[in-house]
This record gives sequence, C-alpha cells and structure tokens, in this order.
Amino acid sequence: MHSFFGVLMRRSDIIPIEPRDWRLMDAAVRNQRMYDFSDHERARDARLKKIGELCIMAMKGNAADNRTRSSISIFIVIGMCCFFYVLGAWQRSGFGKGDSIAVEITKQTDCTILPNLSYDTHHDRASNLEELDLKAEIFEPCDDRYIDYTPCQEQKRAMTFPRANMEYRERHCPPEEEKLHCLIPAPKGYVVPFPWPKSRDYVPYANVPYKSLTVEKAIQNWVQYEGNVFRFPGGGTQFPQGADAYIDQLASVIPIANGTVRTALDTGCGVASWGAYLLKRNVLAMSFAPRDSHEAQVQFALERGVPAVIGVLGTIKLPYPSRAFDMAHCSRCLIPWGSNDGTYMMEVDRVLRPGGYWVLSGPPINWKMNYRSWQRTKEDLEEEQRKIEEIAELLCWEKVSEEGEIAVWRKRMNTDSCPVRQDERRVKICESTNADDVWYKKMEACVTPFPGVYSPEEVAGGELKKFPDRLNTVPPRITSGSVPGFSVQKYQEDNKLWKKHVKAYKKINKYLDTGRYRNIMDMNAGLGSFAAAIESPKLWVMNVVPTIAEKSTLGVVYERGLIGIYHDWCEAFSTYPRTYDLIHANGVFSLYQDKCKMEDILLEMDRILRPEGAVIFRDQVDVLTKVKRIVSGMRWNTKMADHEDGPLVPEKILVAVRQYWVSGDNNRTAVS
Repeated sequence: MHSFFGVLMRRSDIIPIEPRDWRLMDAAVRNQRMYDFSDHERARDARLKKIGELCIMAMKGNAADNRTRSSISIFIVIGMCCFFYVLGAWQRSGFGKGDSIAVEITKQTDCTILPNLSYDTHHDRASNLEELDLKAEIFEPCDDRYIDYTPCQEQKRAMTFPRANMEYRERHCPPEEEKLHCLIPAPKGYVVPFPWPKSRDYVPYANVPYKSLTVEKAIQNWVQYEGNVFRFPGGGTQFPQGADAYIDQLASVIPIANGTVRTALDTGCGVASWGAYLLKRNVLAMSFAPRDSHEAQVQFALERGVPAVIGVLGTIKLPYPSRAFDMAHCSRCLIPWGSNDGTYMMEVDRVLRPGGYWVLSGPPINWKMNYRSWQRTKEDLEEEQRKIEEIAELLCWEKVSEEGEIAVWRKRMNTDSCPVRQDERRVKICESTNADDVWYKKMEACVTPFPGVYSPEEVAGGELKKFPDRLNTVPPRITSGSVPGFSVQKYQEDNKLWKKHVKAYKKINKYLDTGRYRNIMDMNAGLGSFAAAIESPKLWVMNVVPTIAEKSTLGVVYERGLIGIYHDWCEAFSTYPRTYDLIHANGVFSLYQDKCKMEDILLEMDRILRPEGAVIFRDQVDVLTKVKRIVSGMRWNTKMADHEDGPLVPEKILVAVRQYWVSGDNNRTAVS
C-alpha cells in the first residue's frame, strides 16, 4: 500500500504518470504530534505514574519519620518529582528538545489509521470512546445512473417548475425523504486530471465522456475530441479564433493588464474559455452556466481547472455580494437583457463594483451587419438594443466603446457623478437596506443605491488597490466598519493566524502548493485569509460563506481580489461530482450542529471531491471524533493531528483522503 497521501490506485490510459515520492509526505504526517496510544506511550505513561506514586510515598514517609531525615532530603525528593512531572509534560507539549522524543516514538508506530482518541485533561474520555465504539455505517455506492448527479439541478425535478424566466433551471433541491444516502461513483477509467496549465487545453475523455458539444459547437472551436482526450482550442461563440485575441481586444479599452481588474463574472460561460485565458493575466473569473442542453459545459470548465458553478440569471438573485466584480461579461449568453424592466441588468449592476465594466458581445450589438446571420428581423434587434441602451442610462453606465460586435459600458463611481440616479421619478431605488442578503431572494426591478461619499471624486464603497497589493491590504468594508465585529486589528490578526495555520498544513501535506491540488474549496471562508495565505497561480480557491454564518464576510473576500459564493451546507452545492481536489472545512460541523445531519454534509463533500482528493478538517476534538467515525464508512483514510500550538489546545486537525474507486470496483449492491 502506498503512503497515506499517495495515490492509492493510479489509473492512466492517456499518459504515463510521473513517479512521485509520496514517502516524504507520509514522513511529514508521522512527524506531526499524533494521538497514538502505542505500546511505547503506554509504557512511558506507566513509568511516569510509578514515579508519581513513589514521590507520594516518599513524602508520606518523610512526614512520619522527620526525626531521622533532614529537611534537605525532603526538598530533593520533591524537586525530583517536579522534574519528572515537567519532563513528562514537555514530552507531550510539542515544544523544545522534548519533542524529539515524541517524534521518535511516533516514527516507530505506523499510524495510518489512528486508534481511539483520549484527551483526559479537557475532555470526557468515556464519552469519546463511546462515540468511537459505535459501529460506523457503511455507505454503499449509488447506482451508475447517478455518476453525474447534481441534486439541486436534477433534470426530472427541474421540469416540474415553470419555464418562464428560466425558473426551472434554478436551484430546486430534493426534500429530506428524497436525498441519496450513498456514494457517487466515478466513471470507469477515471483518471486524475492533467496538471495546470496543461489541463486548460486537455481533459481525459473518461472523466467527462460526453461528445455532444464537439458536434454542436464544432465550427466555434469550443472543444474537439482527439483519441482519448478532449482538446480545448480556446474558441467561443463570439471568438472562434481564440480567447486570447478576444481578450486583447477588450484590453485595449479595459485596464486588464495592470491589476485594476482582478475579479470578473462570466454569465453563460460555456466551457469557460474566457475565464481560462484570463487566468494568465492574473484575472480571476467566476463563470456560471445552467445545466441544460449544452451537456456538461460547467463540468468541462472545472475539469480544466477553471472556477465555475452551475447557475442562471432567472428569478433569484445571484449568490454574490454587492460591489463584488471589477468586470462582468456576456458573450452571446442568450440572456434577454432588455426584458423584465431591466431586472437582469440591474442585478449585474448590484454585483458590479463602482467603476467596473460590463462587456456585451453578440446580439444585438452591430445588428445592422449581422441580422441575417442571426436570423432575426432588423426591427426586433433594433428594439432590443434600444432597451439595453435605455436601461444602461438609468443605471448610469457610460458607454466607452462599441467596435464590431463588442460593446463596453462602465459603471459610474458614485451617485454624485450620476444625476439620473437622483431623479426618483425615473429610477426605482431598492428598499432593502442589505444588498448582500440574496440567498433565495427574488430579483427586483430596482436599482441598488451607491454607498454615500463625501466628494464627487470619491469611489463609493471605497477605492481598491491594484492586485496583488489588495490581497493583504485592509479592505474598505473593514476600515469603514461595515462588517460588525471586525476591526482593522482583528482583520490583521486573522491574516496572521491563517498564515500560521497554512504553514502547519504544509508540514502535514507538502503537496498543498505544488500544483497537486488545483481546485480548492474553503467551506467556511470567513475573511478569506486561508485563500490569501495559499494564493498561487497553481491553484484557486472557492471561498464559501455559509448563509447561517454570524457575519456576512463575502464582500471582504472579493475586496481582497478573491472569489467566492454564498451557500447553505444543509443543501447540495451547485457543482458536478468530482470537481474539487482539496476541501478545507474549518469549524463547519460546529457551525451546523443541530442545523442538519452531519452525514448529509459529509456525503456532499464526498460527492464533490475527486478520487484521491484530500480534506483538511479543523474543529473541536469531540466533533472530529464523530466525523472520523462517519467517514470510516465512506472509503476515506484519515489521520488526526494536534493543533500547531500543541496537544493542550482542544481544536484539532483531521486530514483525510478519498480512496480511488470507480463504478464496478466493489462487490456490494449499488443503491438505486
């Protein structure tokens, strides 16, 4: 058997896999202070206990026979007792030279699967052992028809909802009695995706075995099937010659190159080639598209290593905070921007940062030249563009360019620079006082107000530095006190703390920032400091802020130049199975205690985690004990490690790896 973080069962019919020295990581894990009650430790504890008993006997003896012993002898005995007590505590502490003893003991014990935990100082050992002694439920594999199951975008359920305004393509999650309690299998032949940047251009056919887009979008160069891989030439409906040339054209108008534009939103993204090619320009795009007739488009994006979620502009607000994106983009995305009194454009305005850019390419732009090829009448296209221009004016977007089939608008900096916004007869201002309260909230035909300013030159909501400087600069939402409970000092302390945590993670898993893990999710992101601490071109992080979190911090995450989404972990995430390489779960199960079943959250993590993907749990030891018991029935390997400050801290780290297995790799009956 390979080492713990090693590839458990490597599969590759495409290219030979480079040999990797997984033993380094195994040694790193063993060198962490683990809870492993081996024979060595039990013997050591017995010796310390015996010494303590002798000390007590000696002191009693001294009290009874003080006429024959000097007071100096008493002090010597007491001093020895104190010395051995301190030595024992030092060996357990994780500090100083005493730690080398613990390391040697740990090295002598193969603790691939750790035995029962005990933390007598702070925890009830009996209750912990009782939890572990309960027989873990063995979760069976689901039937093969669930290989690409997306619970909240399931086609049969979707068709029961109205089609008007794309409502049927929105999230519709199964009720409790319809939830699956089985493990989603990977397709036969599944292999670990290619490393970035090769994954941008090639995806193994076995991972996403669907060829329909290669036929449907053949002339637009979306994707091509070549042997046992899909190749992505970088084309799109509006840029069949490649995304690079298209982005160059945008960069002649929009400051993409200098870090001013860092976060982007791609509505109706296809296979996300626009977002894929922005990455090398240090722009991070959140791409979304519905699960519709364009089979597996978002799944292709994530297999390529590009951020994407299943989503649609329908009737519900987008799951992003206000003033989040530097740029929004629609390349023939088929969204009826001029309909519903401009509701869709108003929703883009809500998430667009003051001074941000909106790009529209394709119909109806330049309709006079293209109406025949678009198979639409002049009158229809002219009216559509007229409505778009009218709504853009109400939103105070300034049109900065229209060339060929590409038009670019820019949002004004504040209300003072937008006299139309002050005319209440023409513009309906949204009444909600919290523009970030969006989870399952209906979109409205109203304009989100700018934050107040003191001068016409001031940027509403605060000016951001160029990336990468904005990553660790104190965000405007913090300096303005917009997030209650988070001062500048607390923000800086949080940054420092997560740099320390990530340093400890890298000792456990030396592959954290090597490119082995491309798609990373933080299930409880807070201020985004975990993502900031590991930020690298080799990876990206989906920062999830739970909807039940005490503070809404996702706006801070975006002001740092990172991306993320609101989500409730009592429901399935808007993604395909097997789309994340690493999941970070900090305090998730403490947060959701008594909110929903722990096993449901863990099964959802299993669904979205790739075979051989890793999970880092950080939580209280009693919570992690329960997690460990449940995942032992889910084909995961686990290890427990101390907090980096030593074993006396009740918060622990549980690391896990999902075993490699595919459809048919078992003798059990699949759950249908």
